[in-house]
Amino acid sequence: MISYLPRLAVAGLTGLVLTASCTPSITLNHYTLHSQAIQSVDDPQPKAFSQSIGLGPITLPDMVDRPQLVLRTSEHRVVFTETHRWAGPLKAEIARVLTDNLAYLLGTQSISFYPQRGAERAEVKVSVDVQRFESVLGKTATIDAIWTVQWADGMQRTDSTHVQESVAGETYDALVAAHSRALMVVSQGIASSIRGGGVAASSR
Repeated sequence: MISYLPRLAVAGLTGLVLTASCTPSITLNHYTLHSQAIQSVDDPQPKAFSQSIGLGPITLPDMVDRPQLVLRTSEHRVVFTETHRWAGPLKAEIARVLTDNLAYLLGTQSISFYPQRGAERAEVKVSVDVQRFESVLGKTATIDAIWTVQWADGMQRTDSTHVQESVAGETYDALVAAHSRALMVVSQGIASSIRGGGVAASSR
């Protein structure tokens, strides 16, 4: 009986190898948000904003602050899509896009996002609370955001926006593109707050 153990072991290993070779590999798809700040040579140059800007921190709901894209499928149900993921942390993706958009909208390169060096010493600081980042495949991409702009003299201003973009197609690429467009609307609101100057009381 003992003499059969090596044969059984070899047969077992062979079975595992065959099973593994027959198992289909899982393809992971990675997505990245992109800036909408694409300027044509015919576009008017925005008036340059002269003060340095520090963007961050940026906060997100825990439900969407994860590698997977999160889809809402009903009022009470969401799905974490294991094979469709962000190329980097979603907070960093949003920060990068907002920075690029604001640099274009404000005509400045003197902008950095937390925790980059210089963000803490900026003359104008902008914190962003993304309260809703909702994805409905083939339908809508929704962002609700509140931001606070604080100037070096202590004055500050708080504003908010609700953006809902239609998704042009049933693909994840179309969904991510809609979120990128929504972030441009958020960026325009933040740029308007920065140019508007500080107020003694918060406003929404």
